[in-house]
This record gives sequence, C-alpha cells and structure tokens, in this order.
Amino acid sequence: MCAAGWAAQGAVSRNFSADWRFFPGDAPEAMAAVFDDSAWRRLDVPHDWSVEHAFSTNETGGCTAFLPGGIGWYRKSFEIPESGKGRIYRIDFDGVYNNSEVWVNGHYLGKRPYGYIPFSYELTEYLNYGGKNVVAVRVDRSAYLDCRWYPGSGIYRDVKLVSHEPVHIEQYGLFVTTRGNQVYVEVALKNRSTEAVPVLVKADLQNAEGKSVGFRTLNQDLAAGASAVGTLEFTVEHPERWDTDNPYLYRAEVELVAENRVLDSATTSFGIRDIHNDPDKGFFLNGEHTLIKGVCLHHDGGAVGAAVPDAVWERRLRYLKEAGCNAIRTAHNPPSEAFLNLCDRMGFLVQDEAFDEWFNPKDKRHNFNAKDVDDLTRGYSEVFGEWAEQDIKAMVRRDRNHPSIIQWSIGNEIEWTYAGYADATGYWDKENDVSYYWDLPPYSAEEIRERFSVSQKRQGQHILAEQAADLSRWIKALDTSRPVTANMVMPSVSHFSGYADALDIVGYSYRTVLNEWGHKHYPEKMICGTENWVQWEEWKSVLENEHIAGVFLWTGIDYLGESKAWPKRSTASGMLNTAGFRKPRYWFFKTFWKEDEPMVYMAAQPQAASNYLLKDGEVVENPENPRDKKWWWPEVSNHWNFEAGEWVYIELYSNCEENELFLNGKSLGVRKLADHEDRLLKWIVPFEEGSLKAVGRNGGQVAAIQTLHTAAKAAEVRLKLDKESLRADGRDVVHCVAEIVDEKGRPVRHLAHRVRFSVEGDARNIGVDNGNSSSVQPFQSDSCETDQGRVLMILQAGKTKGDVVVEASVEGLKGATVHIQQQ
Repeated sequence: MCAAGWAAQGAVSRNFSADWRFFPGDAPEAMAAVFDDSAWRRLDVPHDWSVEHAFSTNETGGCTAFLPGGIGWYRKSFEIPESGKGRIYRIDFDGVYNNSEVWVNGHYLGKRPYGYIPFSYELTEYLNYGGKNVVAVRVDRSAYLDCRWYPGSGIYRDVKLVSHEPVHIEQYGLFVTTRGNQVYVEVALKNRSTEAVPVLVKADLQNAEGKSVGFRTLNQDLAAGASAVGTLEFTVEHPERWDTDNPYLYRAEVELVAENRVLDSATTSFGIRDIHNDPDKGFFLNGEHTLIKGVCLHHDGGAVGAAVPDAVWERRLRYLKEAGCNAIRTAHNPPSEAFLNLCDRMGFLVQDEAFDEWFNPKDKRHNFNAKDVDDLTRGYSEVFGEWAEQDIKAMVRRDRNHPSIIQWSIGNEIEWTYAGYADATGYWDKENDVSYYWDLPPYSAEEIRERFSVSQKRQGQHILAEQAADLSRWIKALDTSRPVTANMVMPSVSHFSGYADALDIVGYSYRTVLNEWGHKHYPEKMICGTENWVQWEEWKSVLENEHIAGVFLWTGIDYLGESKAWPKRSTASGMLNTAGFRKPRYWFFKTFWKEDEPMVYMAAQPQAASNYLLKDGEVVENPENPRDKKWWWPEVSNHWNFEAGEWVYIELYSNCEENELFLNGKSLGVRKLADHEDRLLKWIVPFEEGSLKAVGRNGGQVAAIQTLHTAAKAAEVRLKLDKESLRADGRDVVHCVAEIVDEKGRPVRHLAHRVRFSVEGDARNIGVDNGNSSSVQPFQSDSCETDQGRVLMILQAGKTKGDVVVEASVEGLKGATVHIQQQ
C-alpha cells in the first residue's frame, strides 16, 4: 500500500480492503513480520472462503449449509512514511468470522471471538515508519457447526486503516439525536498528548443538497490525557423528515481545531425523525401511525455467501420495498455498516439484533435446546460471559446514528435454553391437549406463575431475567433514544419472570395467538410480532388488534443453512429465494401490503400434488393433506404447462374486489375477494393448452390483468440485466439473469436447462444460483441448471474501464450476448 497521505494534517481514513494474501489452512509462523507469503493467494476483502467450496456432507452440516469451516490466514503489507511519526494509527474491522486474532509486525494485538461485531486495534507503537509493515489475521472456524445458519468464514466485511492526531475525536465519537426540529450533536474528544490543549469544535449541519442548515462552535479545554464530551444544539427550520417513503438524510460535519489548524474531523449522516411506541395504539413515525411491515433477514447473499457486495443487497431490498415491506429485523446478529447505510437511504425501519444465544447454548444440529453440544457446535455461549458487554456496546456505538434503527434487540428465542420456561407454560404437559402455536395458555396467569416458581429452582447458575437486565442497561448507557426489545418465544412466562421488565417492547415469536391475551394481562407493554409466518393470518391479526405494532416475517429472503437433511442447503421460508427471484408468497403479501396498487397473480400445480380437492363443484382443502399454515408454501408456479387433460389446481392472489379466470376465452367463474377469508381464490380445472387469463375488477371496472401462455419447445436463452453499466471500482455488480424462452419469447418454466456463462473483459463471475433450496450445484461455477426457467449469474466489476461481454449458452438453443460498459 502506498505511503502517500499518511502524514497529512487532520484525520485520514483509508479503505484497507485491497491486496491481501490468503492461505486456507493453519500456518503457525504466519504472524511474523518476516514470512514468505508469496505463494499465497492474492485477493481483496471482503472474502468468504466457505462459499467458494462445493456443497458436501464431508465435515459439514445442514445448519451451516453443508459448506466447510476450517482455519485461514490473511496477511497484508503496507508502508507508513517517516513523517507519520507522532500520529496515531488504528485498524478497523467491520466483521471477521470468527475467533479472529490479529498481529502487526509480529506483535499480538488481540482476539475477537464474535464474528458479527466491529472491532479495532491501535497499531501506533508497533509500526515501522519509513519501512514495511505487515498485518496478519488468523481466523478459526474449525468448529464448523458453530451457528444455526450459514455464517461464512474469513474477513467478510470491510477493513479500514485510520490515522489521526493525538488530540482527536474518538472513534464513533459523534452521536446525533433529534427531537422535533431540534438536533443535538454530541462530540467525544480525547487528548493523548502530554500538554493541555484548548480546542474549538466546529459543527456544520448540511441538507441532502449540501447546503448548510446550521453552524455551531464549542470551546473546550482538554487537559493532558483527558477526555471530554460536548453537545452542540441546533434548530433546523422546516426540516425534511426521514421516513419510509422519503428517507431524507442530513449530514453533520465536525472539525476539531487548535491554533487555526484542523487536528481532526468526522462526519456522519443522520435523519430528523421522531418515533413513539404506544401500548394501546402501536408504532408512530413522525406522529403518523405506521404499521411495521417487516421481514427477518439473515446476513448471507446467496451465491456470494457472507461477503455480500452492496449492490446485491440493494437489489434484494428494492424488491422487498416494491412488495410494501418497510422494516428489517437483522436476525440474529448485528449487520454490516454498509447494510445499515442502505436501509437509511432506501427507507427501511430496522430492528438491530445482538445475539442468538446467551450463557446457555442452542443445539445447532437439531435447532432446539442444547442436546449434544460438542467441540464442533460450540458457539457464542462459550464466551458470552466474557464478551457480551463489550460486543453489545460495540454494536450500539457503531449503529446509533442510523435513522433506520428504531429498536435494539438483545436476543432471539432465548427462553428455549433456560430451564423452567417451557415447563411453566404447560404446553408440553401430556394431560393438556393443546397446541403451542394455536391455543391460549392451558393455565391461568396465576397458575403459570406458581409453576415457574417451582421450576425456577432448576435454572442453574444463570438467570435469564438478570442477563436481560444487564444487556438492556448496557444499551441504555449509550443510547436512550430507542426502545429495547427481544424476540420472546414464551411470553406467558417471560412477562412476569423479570425478562419483560428489561424490555420496552415485548416481541412475540410465532405467538400471534397471544396478541389479545398479552394486551389483556399486561396492558402496559407494547407488543410487536418479531417473528411471524409468511401467512395472511399473521397480518390479519395486526389489522384486528390496534395495539400490535406490526410483524417481522420469517423470512424476507431464503437463507443458507438451518437445514436438517441433505441436500437442503438453504431454508425456503422467504418471499424471495436465494437468487433474489420473487416467489408466489411475495406476490400474495404484496396484494395487501400494497393495496393501493391493483394486481392479480396466478400460481398453479397438478391437483394431485396440491392440498385441495374438487367436491360438489367447490374447491375444498384435502383433510388428509391440509395446507401448511406455518413456514411452507405450496409448490405452485407461475406457468401454464401441464399434461393434456391433467387436473390443475390454480390459486389467484388479488387485491381486487372481483376476479375472473378465462381459459382460452371461456370464463372459469368469478370469485369475490370478500367471500374468501384466507384471500386465496381457488380453481381446479382440467388442463387445456393455450392461454389462462386473470382479470381483476374494482367497481365493475377492469383494474388488473395477468395472462399465462402455454410455452412451446425451448428455442433460446435471453439475458436480462438489472443495470447496463458497472463502476470500475472492483466492487460493483450486475445481476445477469438467463431465461429460457420459446420461439415466441414465452418463458419456458417447467423444464430445466443447463446454462453456461462466459465473461470477456475486466470483470468476473462471482456466483451462479437458480434459487432452488435443494440444488447443490456449486455457486462458484460457469454453469448452472435453471429452476423455473431461469438462473442468476452475479458479475463483479474489475478496476479497468472498458467493454465487458457476457454470453449465455444452452446446448441446442440460440445463445445470448450482452455488452456492459465499465466506467
């Protein structure tokens, strides 16, 4: 890395992600300053080595997507000029999974077990000024079943190298809060020099157009070795409010000046917005009642694993936004800073979640209580007691300026792992013929309390309520502007055990059946669905219960891992699949999350494979094969290609008052949305080649139409791009979707074809995926079979401007070629 700029006046922050060396395995001497790494692979981070491998059952497991873990080393050389002496140098990692250890020039800097958290080390005293320096990072994921979902392996988030004066603004030292049109900028200062220094703090607020909307100064005397915190107050006239429809961002620019010289500077974006949580009325944003239409998201990006380019998340979030989604729960760990920046800009509300387990482990293999924890499944619970305070404070310090964040979550379904909670509910008593998911508690609140007092004796060393109180207190020591919540899985106990006392909002995990019960017995607590099925009944309960703030559906996007059997490499509970293709349930939810946009969407499957029968001319549920009401959706598809005469089940998703299907121009009957409580409009008809058309009407007028045509023989492959150019920055991506069509251009979705990709120019294929959760074709490949007639290839930019050519070919079919400008 070039030395130029490191002796500059003021603060310097450089991206430190390029030109690392990587070795897949252990190299015990690799921390040394002098070490031959010339044979190691050269790459840029973010990097996830696990996703580069083929899916396998050898030393892998379904919980982490049948992809390996292991140990890996990274090294990077850089120079600091002689003139840089006297400054302070720091390296910032946004996330390394996991059990990372870091050295500079052979000196040990420290370890960080938790792979989802940002951390930093000071380098100053160990640097060679005017010479070569080496940072070495060891990553240990030899416990490859350490997580209930796919975590990835390596330096999978950004790295920065920061330099500043001894008198400076502390890391994360700007904290901006707003109330009405008032803006408060808190600045944390540090004097590491040996002399007292009087400083002037200058703060300028700028709107999105770069125009100043407020300027303040603050004088501060800093004694040698002292720290200080000052607050500058602003009144912004007629501010633009940040909200989900207009995510307007301001910018705070702060300079630290002494003797007319800028010692340090820092900037942060922020939004002017107010949030309010009412136990009776729900959630309010800027005084407007706002229903939380949220989804839970794990952190992987499908074919790219854990090292997700910003443009991959941007495409995925854009699709969710188009369906009416306005909120994200970062299940079950803090996300990257880049992800939160996107949420700020795109207008998503965020529940920022810290942990999936506390002191007691969850069984990653069986995805429930810990049954057989061993060396391969040991996860965060092993270090929770030592690191939880430091980790949760790191999350809050980094994230608290993001206007998108409206809730801090301290944990996910923690009660499963603490003795006494499940027993006290009574749901699993043999004498109680009740369902945990569908029935009210089998005992009264008083009886549950008594049962818990008995079972409490078995809780052991760690008390859940006490840990919840600690976590909440650590958050509020740094930020009181947002509520604390948790995803409670046994609220009938947690409401009185002391757990809920630590929470400002109680989150219900698959406990929609308790929405009214919880408000009746604990009216002082606001309730939000923090993990819900992608089913109409979950949203219907929100509409019927004003006190429920909203939902977070499980999940917005299919995610790698949490599988119990080969070859399921991902969990297919999402509205989008791992390739980012929209699934039928996406369109179903859009019908009521975007009611102002009339739409119809058809999905069909052979009746024999469906959950429905035709009885006396009516479509009824098959009692011997009922429809799943929880995580799964029928295997229905948006095409009209079946066997001649085969009976076909069709379901129509619509937000129109009246809906009619036509098969080759003949009406199949009218369905009124109001007559169908489940909002699923159903037909069973014999297949007939031709066209199937759905017409939705409002007030007797046609409002929406969709037509499916029987596809003929596959004739060609077509390429669709989500954009026509790339930034030559080594990071930007284009999503190239290959789709099989017949000679008339109609999609051929019922047959699989292998598509082969080739790339010419300074760009590279970083992953292919068809989105099928049981497809174990490797992501790192130049070919992939289609699913539903399409396959995705993610193309990442190089650093050279020019023309990039992508070709997609299928044996026996006409190929496709596209040109992309890299600029």
